[in-house]
Amino acid sequence: MYAASLVVASRSYADFTPEATFDIKKVDLHRLEEGPPLTATLTREEGLKYYRTMQTIRRMELKADQLYKQKIIRGFCHLYDGQEACAVGIEGGITLSDHLITAYRAHGYTLTRGGTIREIMAELTGRRGGIAKGKGGSMHMYTKNFYGGNGIVGAQVPLGAGVALACKYLGNDQLCVSLYGDGAANQGQIFETYNMSSLWKLPIIFICENNQYAMGTSVERSAASTEYYKRGDYIPGIRVDGMDVLCVREATKFAADHCRSGKGPILMELQTYRYHGHSMSDPGVSYRTREEIQEVRSKSDPISMLKDRMLSNNMASIEELKEIDIAVRKEIEDAAQFATTDPEPPLDDLCSHIFANDQPFEVRGATPWTKLTSTS
Repeated sequence: MYAASLVVASRSYADFTPEATFDIKKVDLHRLEEGPPLTATLTREEGLKYYRTMQTIRRMELKADQLYKQKIIRGFCHLYDGQEACAVGIEGGITLSDHLITAYRAHGYTLTRGGTIREIMAELTGRRGGIAKGKGGSMHMYTKNFYGGNGIVGAQVPLGAGVALACKYLGNDQLCVSLYGDGAANQGQIFETYNMSSLWKLPIIFICENNQYAMGTSVERSAASTEYYKRGDYIPGIRVDGMDVLCVREATKFAADHCRSGKGPILMELQTYRYHGHSMSDPGVSYRTREEIQEVRSKSDPISMLKDRMLSNNMASIEELKEIDIAVRKEIEDAAQFATTDPEPPLDDLCSHIFANDQPFEVRGATPWTKLTSTS
């Protein structure tokens, strides 16, 4: 590590390319004359930030896998490794004052929305230092302008429209990103939400993260139409390479401009891939082959794609990226240590935080003679 530091230190930052422009894959369009640009400009600072964030999500999920297999994390646990370019690219195209809501594969978004690794890992193990005080677990994490983490398939989409309605009502030039998967895309409530959002011209970006297998059934077997970006019918749509962080970022910027200009909703389909099974209870190889997973890893991995771009354009050195990898691993290990030693929330906390801002009040427990207190 010390030797690597010397190598990096021996090269001045002036030796690196501060900015580069890359060709990106053309998106497919629905009810649009023009789409996002075919090139994307990346600064060295942005590249290092994206690399670190994606690597953090990847390592965090691998550590969660390990803790789950050790039975330290229990219950539902849906991992995001393979899909890192979606979360990081979306965040690069909006601002933290915008709003975001997703389903239960939410660890990556909790991080990009401002949660810390310690808070996320402690939430996974159900500890007091967790981002939801140890009460939410894997599926229910929240932070400012991030509304979860929702366990009911597709139910977050109409909630996202409600957030978008609030944005329009307040006239604050903000928008809401409402995410769902290819499995949830067949839910009736999603189509009801398309209708209301279009009628009211809500500033909402519907994003279908198409990782191709829902809970374990390929899209070809479960959907009469696999062109999810056209599912909005009267709502414009774009289909994007969800494994390329720059493609996702440029498409999100385009979609955000569409919403902020008062044109109403827009639909994005991100073609992506999850390396793990649907959840930790799914080995992920009964409906696809190990060879298929390995081929995606070798040809389309989002972290490798960004790394190759930066190295081939002299935007970073191998040693510098290795330093980031080492720092990320240490941060993950420290967070895991905290998550396994922090105390669990006491029973007295069970009924707290029912209301955001209210006087303490009494809540009846499981029996009439058990009394608990709720504090905000």
